[in-house]
Amino acid sequence: MAKRKVDTENRGFQTRWESEYMFTKVAGKPVCLLCGESVAVLKEYNLRRHYETKHADKNKNMDMEQRLQKAEELKRGLKSRQALFKKAKSQGQAAVKASFILAEEIAKSARPFTEGDFIKNCMIKVCDEVCPEKRQLFLNVSLSRNTIAERVDQLSINLKEQLVKKGKDFIAYSLAVDESTDISDIAQLSIFIRGVDSNLSVTEEFLALRPMHGTTTGHDLYEEVSRCVNEMELPWEKLVGLTTDGAPAMCGHRSGLVAKIREKMQEENATGELTAYHCIIHQEALCGKALKMEHVMSIITRTVNFIRAKGLNHRQFKAFLTELETEHGDLPYHTEVRWLSQGKVLQRCFELREEICLFLDSKGKDTTQLRD
Repeated sequence: MAKRKVDTENRGFQTRWESEYMFTKVAGKPVCLLCGESVAVLKEYNLRRHYETKHADKNKNMDMEQRLQKAEELKRGLKSRQALFKKAKSQGQAAVKASFILAEEIAKSARPFTEGDFIKNCMIKVCDEVCPEKRQLFLNVSLSRNTIAERVDQLSINLKEQLVKKGKDFIAYSLAVDESTDISDIAQLSIFIRGVDSNLSVTEEFLALRPMHGTTTGHDLYEEVSRCVNEMELPWEKLVGLTTDGAPAMCGHRSGLVAKIREKMQEENATGELTAYHCIIHQEALCGKALKMEHVMSIITRTVNFIRAKGLNHRQFKAFLTELETEHGDLPYHTEVRWLSQGKVLQRCFELREEICLFLDSKGKDTTQLRD
């Protein structure tokens, strides 16, 4: 025998039940306006039985008009309570959302998590001056150190889940890997991914940062990259490119990272060919060394050191540039370690070449080479 359904039996809520039995419909269920109880099955018999057994004695002397009036009052009270709960819920959700937004900003700016308490104090002081009636809403925003740490962790998990979901749609992806040592002498392996889906939409993201406390051989690098790829559920057969910095541990023909990944792709029966790229920035650094610009850099370095090395010269030079209202107010240092600074120093010196020559002339220095 087929199950009976409410719709087929025409068990719809009737408005006359509001005055006769003091019931109203809330979220599809009949709810008593007098005691707040709900009835599981929408039948007039169930509503009448509930009213007669629990409320009939208290309301037996009321006529129909009084019943209608009381039912409307009770309905208005119920709606006001529901609105109050909804408002409190929306305010609570807004406070949690604000906490996540500020946690994201703190993480992006690489500030300590304790900054949350400082930000909250500033917010409350501003609120006291601008909108003191909203003070409690600002107090509800939790920005303690532990809360910020938890929020950042949840954001990180959510971003990882989003990337895993996007990775399932990749038709091809490539990795960029770089290993460097931080200030505490711990090797940090950074992994980047760039993938494309069937709509030719390109996704480029920072995939992982893995600390390596032991050795950093090609096998060690491969283990970390392999673990990361498997955690992100990325298929090996869709890997088409790998970019490294050209170090032996990366590009070794037998035990380097590139060789290990090619072996793994053969084990996974990948039909595509892995293309290994050399880091473009590293190539630029090599080109910079091959240009043999010592005859230029020696003069520039000597000039910059004369201005920057002595405090008096440096102060006078900055005051001189301020007086001339130049676009730039100082000269940067050049260092061999940060090779990109070489181009910046050359560009700044070229833009300030007239001012530098005037300043050196006032100090009695020869500017023949600089003017050449």
